[in-house]
Amino acid sequence: MATATATNHQASNLERLRELSTMGVGRLLWKYSLPAVAGMVVMQAYNVVDRIFIGQVVGKEAIAGLAITFPVMNIATALGTLVGAGAAARVSLFLGAGDETRARIVLGNALTLTIVIGLVYISLFAWGMDTVLAWFGANEQTLPYARDFMMYILPGLFLTNLTFSFNNIMRASGYPIRAMVTMFIGAGLNIILAPVFIYFLDLGIKGAAIATDIAMAVSMVFVMRHFFRPANGPVTFRKGIYGLDADIVWGMLGIGAAPFIINVASCMINIQLNHALLRYGGVDAIAASGIFVTYTAMLCCVVLGICQGMQPIVGYNYGAGDAGRVRRAFWLAVGAGSVITFIGWLGGMTVPEYIARAFVADWDLASFTGHALRSSMLFFWVVGFQIVATTYFQSTGKIGLSIFLSLIRQVIFFIPLILWLPTRMGIDGVWSAFYISDIFSTTVTVILIWMAMRELKRLAPANNNKTTDTNTN
Repeated sequence: MATATATNHQASNLERLRELSTMGVGRLLWKYSLPAVAGMVVMQAYNVVDRIFIGQVVGKEAIAGLAITFPVMNIATALGTLVGAGAAARVSLFLGAGDETRARIVLGNALTLTIVIGLVYISLFAWGMDTVLAWFGANEQTLPYARDFMMYILPGLFLTNLTFSFNNIMRASGYPIRAMVTMFIGAGLNIILAPVFIYFLDLGIKGAAIATDIAMAVSMVFVMRHFFRPANGPVTFRKGIYGLDADIVWGMLGIGAAPFIINVASCMINIQLNHALLRYGGVDAIAASGIFVTYTAMLCCVVLGICQGMQPIVGYNYGAGDAGRVRRAFWLAVGAGSVITFIGWLGGMTVPEYIARAFVADWDLASFTGHALRSSMLFFWVVGFQIVATTYFQSTGKIGLSIFLSLIRQVIFFIPLILWLPTRMGIDGVWSAFYISDIFSTTVTVILIWMAMRELKRLAPANNNKTTDTNTN
């Protein structure tokens, strides 16, 4: 009976991998993206729920203090994705090439690196908390709130890295539905606990952090349990896979460097942004920025979910040499991502004050935030294309181009603009920097994707012959 069960599990796992090269690309993208989108929305729901209750119950100084912590969160996320995103991409590529052993070693090395990196950065942040927050733009009004939140959320950041990194690997190894369900468990728990700790127990911003920690701990248990069961396929924990392998580690870190740089760049932007906002607009401007970032992050997380669904399809078929399926998956993802950012742009242009009112009770602050949204999101509708393009290069192992695209929007163009425009335009210069950097970076992205598609087209005849020969055999 046990042998028959194992055989059935093995056949099921092989079928999951085979569908990456045989199922219709549109249907496959839907199958993988829908759970990924749900997971990303659920992940962002942790932040949105906390910020709504904090803004409505505690006040604008609290939501401004929360905005001050964004760079710390960006760094933690960056270190998590450095391992997790790279591991997921490498697992897809190795499975596409038929190398289950190396895919499994990636899993073990990812666990070791996540634990080591997490313990190091949590210790450093806890040791120099006030200094770090002051550097990130906290003042006497916002520092107490930022400190209270960070001291309680720090343990949860390590749990977050484990949960989201291995959730990506779960999806990449053929379990998109299970990956979605594990994220729903934690988010549902957080939605229940957040009002209890913030409002009923009157813990304020500390309560938001405690609720998130508990919810993330439960999610982590469900995610990691999957990898301790050998019946769940070749990519599960086994003996001998935890010692760091230099080739595996550098392969993971190389691919994970692109999302890592995106998040580090976000940290740099938030630092510059917080100082510019404090100088030209005060606490109200920082609170408005926190609402703006939350709204756009929710939209971008949907696009990132589509990209996570695209990643195993592109990675597997690129590894298998099927250029046609790679191209179709990319353009379908571009279309879906662009629709999402266009809808978000439409909301930011037409009803920004009502978006802001979801987070704050103060109508004057909501009106101020509405102006910020309308100004900064002028070209937000192109961001979906940029995110998908970056993920495409990451998924196909073109690390340099993926890193470059990560840099141009958030560093190369944005930071000079955020330093220069406010000196000429005041607070409006801060908001204008967002849409101007979108215009410049999209132009560069279009050129690089055009070149990449030409290269893929030149490979298509050889790949088509390969596919035909395989089918004939």
